[in-house]
Amino acid sequence: MKKFILACLLPCILGTSAYGQLSLGAQLRPRAEFRNGQGSPQSKDADPAFFISQRTRLWAMYANKTLQFKINLQDARVWGQDVSSINRTTTANNNGLLLHEAWAAVNLLDTASIQHLSLKIGRQELQYDDSRLLGNLDWLQQSRRHDAIVLKYSGLKWQIDLGAAYNQNKENSSGTIYNAQPPGNYGGNTNGGTQYKSMEYLHIQRSLQAGRLSFLLLADQFSPFDIDSVNKEPVKVWKTGSYARYTGGIYYQQTSGSWHWQTAAYYQFGKSPAGQNLDAFLWNIAAGYQLDKNLDLGTGADYSSADFDPLYGTTHKFYGAMDYYYAASSEGNHGVQDYHIDVHWQPLKGWKLNSQLHQFFAAENIDGYQKNYGTELDINAAKSLYKFITLELGYSHYWSTRNLVSPAVKNIPNASLNSNWAYLSININPSFIIKSI
Repeated sequence: MKKFILACLLPCILGTSAYGQLSLGAQLRPRAEFRNGQGSPQSKDADPAFFISQRTRLWAMYANKTLQFKINLQDARVWGQDVSSINRTTTANNNGLLLHEAWAAVNLLDTASIQHLSLKIGRQELQYDDSRLLGNLDWLQQSRRHDAIVLKYSGLKWQIDLGAAYNQNKENSSGTIYNAQPPGNYGGNTNGGTQYKSMEYLHIQRSLQAGRLSFLLLADQFSPFDIDSVNKEPVKVWKTGSYARYTGGIYYQQTSGSWHWQTAAYYQFGKSPAGQNLDAFLWNIAAGYQLDKNLDLGTGADYSSADFDPLYGTTHKFYGAMDYYYAASSEGNHGVQDYHIDVHWQPLKGWKLNSQLHQFFAAENIDGYQKNYGTELDINAAKSLYKFITLELGYSHYWSTRNLVSPAVKNIPNASLNSNWAYLSININPSFIIKSI
C-alpha cells in the first residue's frame, strides 16, 4: 500500500510522469575530541579542551531518465550548545541547522547516447581530482558546499565541467556590494580566507588505460575593502568592484601493477582577496606500492610557495590531521614543504589502520630563523561494525620547533612544543532505495 501511494504522489510532486528511482538516507555522526594544541600550538599555561560535536543529515534523491533531484538537510552543533529546556538555540550565531544540498540536474541529450550533457543547478558539493583545490571538506561537521550552476559533459574518454557561482548577502534594491564575512558562525575558507563574491571554473578530464589526466582553470573574485575603526577595533568596510584571482594546473594519476602514483602542479596569479599581487605555485608528487591485498606503503612530497592558497579543497587530507597549515591558523606566509611516509594496513576483516609521518619546513627563508617547522605523526583506525555503522578513532602528535611558534610564523608566546589531539567518532549512515516509482 505504501509503495502504491508513493507511486501515485511522487510524479505529481516532481512534475513528471516518468518512472524513476527514489533514494532516502540519513547520517548521525557524533565525534568526541580531545584538543591539546590542535589547529595551532598552545601556550604552556593553556588547558586542553574536550567536547562532543554531532552532524545530523536527512537526504532524499529522485532520479529518472531526464532528471536528478536531491535535497540534503543538515544540522551541525556541539552537545550542550543549546539549553535543554527552551525551544530555540541559545546563541543565534551557533545555529547549525541548514540546507547542505538542494540541486537538480537535467539531462540535455538523448539518454540513449553514450555521451551525456546535463545542467546541474543549486546548492551542491564541488569535488574534483584528489580534492586538493576543490573538495567537500567532509571532515568538518559542517562540510563545504557551493551555490552554483555546472554544465557537465561526459563521454567514453572525456569529462568536461564548466561551472559558475555568484554570491550576494540578500535581495538588494540597488548595488552589488558583498559582505564576504557576514555575522554568524562563519569559519571562512582555507587559511581563514574570505568567501568569494563570484567564481568560474573549467575542469577537463581524460581517462587513461589505468589512470587519468585532468586540467583545472579557476577564477574567483573578491570584494575590496577599507579598514575602519569601530569602538577602537579595526573593521572591514566592503566596497564596490572586485579583485580577481586565477589558478590553473594539471593533475595526473596512474596505476601499474602493484605501483600507484600521482602528481599535480598549479600556478596562481592575479590579486589576492586583500588586493595583493600574486605569483605563487604548488606542486606535489606521491607514490605507493601494494605489498599485498592488506598492506600498502607510500611516500610523497608537497611544496607550496608563499601566497599560494589551496582554494576550496580538503586540506585536512594533505597537510596533517592537526590542521596547522591552510586551515585553523596562518603560518606566516612563508609557504610549506611537507615530506611524508604513509602506511595503510587491513590487519583483520572490517579493520583499516592508517598512519602518516610528516616532516614540515617553510618553503622560503625566514629572517632570523631556520625553516624546520617540526614533525607530526597521525594514526587512525576504522572498524566496520555493521553495514551502515563505522567506528573511527585517531591520535595525532606534533613536535614543534621554535621556528614554528616564533613571531615570524605562528607567534605563540610561551608555547608548548608538544601538542596532541585524539578523537572517537561513530558514523551511522543508513540508506535505502525505492525502485520504479
